[in-house]
Amino acid sequence: MTAQQPSRRNILKSAGGLTAALALGAGGVLAAAPTAAAAGDGFGLRIVERNEGDPRMWYYRFQTDAIGWNPAVNVLLPDDYHWSGRTYPVLYLLHGGLEDFITFDAHHNIRGLTAGKGLIVVMPDGGRAGWYSNPVSSAVGPRNWEHFHMSQLLPWVEANFRTYAEYDGRAVSGFSMGGFGALKYTAKYYGHFASVSAHSGPASLRGFNGAVTHWANLSSAAVELGGGSVYGMPFWDEARVSADNPIQRIESYRNKRVFLVAGTSPEDIQGYANETVVLDTQREFKANLDRVGIRHESYEVPGGHFVRGDLLERDINGVIDRLRKA
Repeated sequence: MTAQQPSRRNILKSAGGLTAALALGAGGVLAAAPTAAAAGDGFGLRIVERNEGDPRMWYYRFQTDAIGWNPAVNVLLPDDYHWSGRTYPVLYLLHGGLEDFITFDAHHNIRGLTAGKGLIVVMPDGGRAGWYSNPVSSAVGPRNWEHFHMSQLLPWVEANFRTYAEYDGRAVSGFSMGGFGALKYTAKYYGHFASVSAHSGPASLRGFNGAVTHWANLSSAAVELGGGSVYGMPFWDEARVSADNPIQRIESYRNKRVFLVAGTSPEDIQGYANETVVLDTQREFKANLDRVGIRHESYEVPGGHFVRGDLLERDINGVIDRLRKA
């Protein structure tokens, strides 16, 4: 599951080296079913570390020109993936700032929330303050997270796993910075995702006096880009901000499932600084959705800037209901 796990082994290898799985078919007859194949390189990604030893959680680390270090991903498979032969919808689940794909999965019980469900969950690295963007400037080499996710990782997943490589087969969700990334990717890549969810994710770069853009610039300069910035400092790249701004692409959410969560009563300074902005920008975003008649499901609930497990579970179930069935 993590980078510390042993190297890949074939989880379905028999004593004679035959890769096959036995599934209980109709009428109680044992029948051979297809197994999962090991993933390979492609789309600008070269696998430098892997673990396919867990039946559900497969792990890969890549070398890519898009990122100046080797980012990784967990691919969480359905319980029956190795023997069912079925094709599955996919949820791309994006972590928040100052965390990574491993801690996000571990802290929020993604494995438990998806047990027994026909859904592949892809949880990639996004940088500690990458903001799911290609930055205006970097002093530490390439950090082109948007390119890595949308032009490399997404087609790599669809080439290596049994997924529906289509609009009705994909959803994207995230927390905080990842919630912004989910909203941004859905609007900017209009035909890619049929469902989008933001758990305490800001929905406007220019709202609240531009607080989210300042937040992205300052955090990326401090921990991601060695003094560089996502959108430019002291002057913004206005075209880049407009291109990435969910609220300026409001029509892109039409006919999609839109799921939003924000806290109404942050209890500490950090939560207040983050969730006050989230709540304000989500309210502005929802008002714009309402103005043009775009449906959405939203929750304003007590508390501050954290993932609410019950609403994450509701979101996952809603994703499965919206997407093409396995």
